[in-house]
Amino acid sequence: MRETSSERSDGRRPAQLRPVQISPKYLKTAAGSALIEMGDTKVLCTVSPVDGVPPFLVGTGKGWLTAEYSMLPGSSTRRVARESNSRAREIQRLIGRSLRTVVNLEQIGERTLYVDCDVIQADGGTRTASITGAYVALVEALQTLPGEVLVDQVAAVSVGIVGDQCLLDLCYEEDSRADTDMNVVMTGSGGIVEVQGTAEGRPFTRAQAIELLDLAAEGIERLLAVQQSVLSALTEA
Repeated sequence: MRETSSERSDGRRPAQLRPVQISPKYLKTAAGSALIEMGDTKVLCTVSPVDGVPPFLVGTGKGWLTAEYSMLPGSSTRRVARESNSRAREIQRLIGRSLRTVVNLEQIGERTLYVDCDVIQADGGTRTASITGAYVALVEALQTLPGEVLVDQVAAVSVGIVGDQCLLDLCYEEDSRADTDMNVVMTGSGGIVEVQGTAEGRPFTRAQAIELLDLAAEGIERLLAVQQSVLSALTEA
């Protein structure tokens, strides 16, 4: 990825992530939990295995994973209502799809993995941070279950075009004025799980789409390394 010398509003280079910190075992009460901080965005992720599956899976011996996402009332400068809305439902479906791609649901029996992602402070990229943090919480929760349940790693990041420049990991100020906004989810083996790309103003070109995907892949590679570092320390503890 071609790096330019121009700086962004927060001083980062175009291909630079915000500071990332993942704190595993954040809660004592959940089977798996992690607080992820990407810049000023903070998301609390928990995973709870519960016996039983949706009706369409009863009797199959196969498990299920589902996710819920919400922004807490004080997470934004304007109070966010607690009621579920179409945006939250779309994001939680994305989180669930992303995590299911790396879980062998046939190995967990007829139980459901409930993934909850609660945004406690929002500054852009909350859905991608939720996926990246929830994976760490999922690994912790699955340590209590037998067999090889996880088949890969997964992480996500946002990219976009702001002022004719492709940028990695947009904060809210950048996202609010982006001509193109894209969220990318990828596995540790390099597979693309999902790409959500929208032209907010003028259309973007195929060349720009490829540049954004390459930029996202570089960012996700770094996020995967952060996950691995956190989980290695967790194993050694």
